[in-house]
Amino acid sequence: MGAKSGALATQFEAKARDAMVTLERLSDADWKKVTAAEKWSVGVTAHHIAGVFERLANVVKTITAGRALEGFSLDRIDEMNAQHAKDYANCTRAETIELHKRGVVAAAATIRGLSDEDLARSARLASGAPPAEAFQGGERVGFTV
Repeated sequence: MGAKSGALATQFEAKARDAMVTLERLSDADWKKVTAAEKWSVGVTAHHIAGVFERLANVVKTITAGRALEGFSLDRIDEMNAQHAKDYANCTRAETIELHKRGVVAAAATIRGLSDEDLARSARLASGAPPAEAFQGGERVGFTV
């Protein structure tokens, strides 16, 4: 572990704890409100973010191995996100909180395992997107809460 990765993991965990407090405080009415940006319910948006953490651990591992992500375009990512919103339109707070907890553990472990050299490696996350460094890529697609 590099000094920078340890600090980043600690920062990530703190933000994830803040997000958990917010999740736990949401009323049923809040859970169903529609967000201005995505036009998804707050619950679907929270589930989406929680589900991304584990997948992003694999994205960061791919970047640090010096490989580009194959088969992803920004349009494909938009399609996948729209499908997720449909598939989890009725997700519960309990399942989302559990997904969030698992994802935070996986993401923090991945971040902590990175060396400073790993953090400096870059790869293209999707066709049409600029190259991103390992943690910068995580920030772009959800490691920061």
